[in-house]
Amino acid sequence: MSVVVVGIEHQQAPLELLERVTVVDADLAKVLGTLRSWENVQEAVVLSTCLRTEVYAVVDRFHDALDDVSELLAARAGLRLDDVQERTAVRFDDDVAAHLFRVAAGLESAVLGETEVLGQVRRAWERAQEERAAGPVLGELFRSAVQAGKRVRAETGIARGTTSFSHAAIELVGTRREGGLGGARVVVLGAGEMGTGVVQALGRLPAGRLPASVVVVNRSRERARQLAAAAPERLSVRDAPAEALEHEVAGADVVFAAVEADGHVLGAGALARAAAHGLLVVDLGMPRNVDPAAAELDGVTLLDMDDLRSAVTQALDERRAEADRAGEIVAEELVRYRAASRERGAAPVVSALRARLEELRTAELDRRRSQLERFGDGAVEEVDALTRSILAKVLHEPTVVLRETSGTSKGERLVEALRALFDL
Repeated sequence: MSVVVVGIEHQQAPLELLERVTVVDADLAKVLGTLRSWENVQEAVVLSTCLRTEVYAVVDRFHDALDDVSELLAARAGLRLDDVQERTAVRFDDDVAAHLFRVAAGLESAVLGETEVLGQVRRAWERAQEERAAGPVLGELFRSAVQAGKRVRAETGIARGTTSFSHAAIELVGTRREGGLGGARVVVLGAGEMGTGVVQALGRLPAGRLPASVVVVNRSRERARQLAAAAPERLSVRDAPAEALEHEVAGADVVFAAVEADGHVLGAGALARAAAHGLLVVDLGMPRNVDPAAAELDGVTLLDMDDLRSAVTQALDERRAEADRAGEIVAEELVRYRAASRERGAAPVVSALRARLEELRTAELDRRRSQLERFGDGAVEEVDALTRSILAKVLHEPTVVLRETSGTSKGERLVEALRALFDL
């Protein structure tokens, strides 16, 4: 049995591929169901964020799992298997935990220390539990990764400054639009986590840089109302129905598109009316919310995740020391997790082995009891104590080896051998 992760990450893949393999929430149950149906897969979690889509799985045969998951990703992308595999990152066993802990800590994000990813890791695990795809192995892995991510943010300054794509988007607009967001008419498309982050980041701007108005448009009008009502008082925020999107965009200076959808929500036609007075659009969607062709319109400036990645790269050096400390915390949490995993992996077979040998010892002692009693009072008790001590010494070394090798291929071979030899 192996734990593997197969995925497409922003470090190796262009935006076009990342958006094609993205698993939106509406598709997640189907994808997890497919993974669960494979005989080779015992547990599965799908982590699909802005700039990564990864399948974590507990499998019986590593190479078969690699091929199957790669084919699944290729099918979602509508590409040949070879085209996807050359961009696929693969990790197994110990490397899986090291990678996920760094992801949860924000150390593998385009925005170093970003705040959104920790919640995304937690929700991926929760959704897998809801679909009965995650089990004890991945459950403990993801629980420990979330704990590591929380500790990093509590004990380091990695979460200071630009720590989310929402925040980065606000800062990017400030560099691309004369006057920044001061006095701008803003439309926020989407009332989910990213849209909420944008509204909150707008509310933290200095007084002279606040937008004149903010309109929240969402498919669920109620969600839009809730976000507008919860917005900082210093912002002028109202909600609007989804059918009013084009009308609202036509009067906007800046649009933040952050909705989860399979296709483009804003086309060039919807943006053309606002192009006359100048429009800046930030596409935070994955897959992209805005038709890339809109960038060809005179008067429209379109920014997407690629622009955000470029904009935040220069900030990395400023927090490199914090990243180093975060890496140390991740390493400490990995040691803790691996030690606990070894204990958990060895415990059942060690317990079963001890029980089986103890059963044999006591059965033989009972069989010989009458003979031993002829040696006088206390003979049975002395032999009982002696055989108990001998058994403990015999089991000590095998127990240590099993615990030290638990979770490795050698440990698995030893466990299987003991089960076969002692019928455990």
